[in-house]
Amino acid sequence: MRSAHTVEQVRAAEAALLATLPEGALILRAATGLAYAIEELLGGVYGRRVVLLVGPGDNGGDALYAGAHLARRGAYVEAWILLGRAHERGLAALRSAGGRVRQPRPLSAASVDVVVDGVLGIGGRPGLPPEVAEAVIPIHRSIPFVAVDIPSGMDCDTGERHGMALQADLTVTFGTHKIAHLADPSAADCGVVELVDLGLELPPAPVESLQAADVARLVPRPQAHAQKYTRGVVGVRAGSDRYPGAALLAISGAATGLAGMVRYVGSAGDPVKQQHPEVVGAGRVQAWVVGSGTDTDAEQHLRDALADEVPVVIDADALAHLDKADVRATLAGKGHVLTPHAGELAAMLQADRKEIEARPLHFARHAAATYGVVVLLKGRRTVVATPEGRARINTTGTPYLATAGAGDVLAGLIGALLAAGLDPFDAAGAGAWLHGAAATLAGDGGPIVAGDVARHLPSVIRGLTRG
Repeated sequence: MRSAHTVEQVRAAEAALLATLPEGALILRAATGLAYAIEELLGGVYGRRVVLLVGPGDNGGDALYAGAHLARRGAYVEAWILLGRAHERGLAALRSAGGRVRQPRPLSAASVDVVVDGVLGIGGRPGLPPEVAEAVIPIHRSIPFVAVDIPSGMDCDTGERHGMALQADLTVTFGTHKIAHLADPSAADCGVVELVDLGLELPPAPVESLQAADVARLVPRPQAHAQKYTRGVVGVRAGSDRYPGAALLAISGAATGLAGMVRYVGSAGDPVKQQHPEVVGAGRVQAWVVGSGTDTDAEQHLRDALADEVPVVIDADALAHLDKADVRATLAGKGHVLTPHAGELAAMLQADRKEIEARPLHFARHAAATYGVVVLLKGRRTVVATPEGRARINTTGTPYLATAGAGDVLAGLIGALLAAGLDPFDAAGAGAWLHGAAATLAGDGGPIVAGDVARHLPSVIRGLTRG
C-alpha cells in the first residue's frame, strides 16, 4: 500500500524522530537520498552542472546539503537564494564542498544539466511568490527539474492548484508520500516520485494507493468445494434498444470469472445470448450493476435493483435518478457504489464540471458523505472515497483508457467483486486497479477500445494470483 499523509501528520512524526537523533542527522539522511536520486537521474555527476533553487526552509537545507554531496563528487553546483535567506549550516556545507552562491541568471539546457527546486516546502502556502516566479519561470520546462519533497507552489494536503506552481520531472520526497503526490491535478506535475525512507512512525494515512500486492490479496479465490452460487452471482441491468452495446460491455466486465454466475435483465437479451452464452436470466443475486446505457429505462432498473436490498453499482444513466426522495432514502448504509465521471458528478452535486476536475479528491469525498455510500470518481487518477473521508487514488492505466464504454466494463467488474464478497471500498479500489492494469496490458503503449480492456482482465488477474 502506498500511503499519503498530511503535513500535520508528517511534522508530528518528524518531531518525534528528531527527539531521538543527533542534531542534523535527519536532514543529512534526507539530503543524501536526494543526492543519490539526482546522481541516478543524471547517470553520474562528475562534470555535471547543477543549479539549486533555495528557499528559507528545511527543504532548502535539503537541497544545499545534497548540493554539497554532489560537489564533493565532482559536480559544478551553484545555489540561488530566492527568498532572502537560506539554511545557514546547509549553505556553509555547500561552500565548504566547493559550491557557489550566485544571483539568478538566464539558463539554457546547454549551460546546466539539472535544476533542483528547494524553494517552498510541504508547509508552504500554495502558489509562487512573484520574485520566485520571475526568476524561475523563464527557465522552467526547458531544463530537467527535480523537486525536493514537492514542487514549489502546490497545495500539499489537497493536490489542488491555487495560482502558479512548478512542474517536476522527478520529485524526491521523504518519510512518506504526500497527498499531492497522488491526487490530481498536482500529481500530474510531480513527474516520477521517489520516496526516501526516514524511519518515521506514522499514523494511518487518510489517502492510499493500492499496489499489485494489495490487489492480489483482495482478488477472490474459490475454495476447494466452491460452486457457482457460493462464489457469488452478479446481476447486470444495462443496455437498451438504443444502446445494446452497453449491456455487452458491462457483462464483459462482470464475466471475468471473479464471480460464479452472471445474470442479465434488460432489452439487449439477444445480443447478450449470442456473445455470452454463459449468462442467464433473472434470479437471486448478491450484487447488481445498473445504469450503463439504460436510457429511458434507467429509473425503473434502478428501483428494481435497489428493491433487492443487495449492494448495487450505480452507473451512467441511473445516476440521474438518485435525488428522488424515495430513492435517496434507500442508499446510505447498504453497500452501494456510485461510479460517476466528472460531468455526471457535476450534475449530481449541481456543481461546475471544471471545478470537479480541479478538486477531484474533495468532490469525491463530498459526494460520498452526501449520499452515504462509496463513490468512485473516474478520471486520470480515479478517486474512491467513503462517507467517512477515507480515500484511495488509483495510479494504474493509460490515457487511452479515456474511451467510450470503458466505464461500462469497470462497473461490471466492480459488481463481480461485490458479488464475490468484497466490501464496497475494496471492490471499487481493486476494480479500478485491475481495470487500469488491463488497459495498459491491452494497449502496450498504443490505442485501445473498451472491449480490449475486458479481454485482458483475465490475464491481469492470472498474473496476480500466480504471483
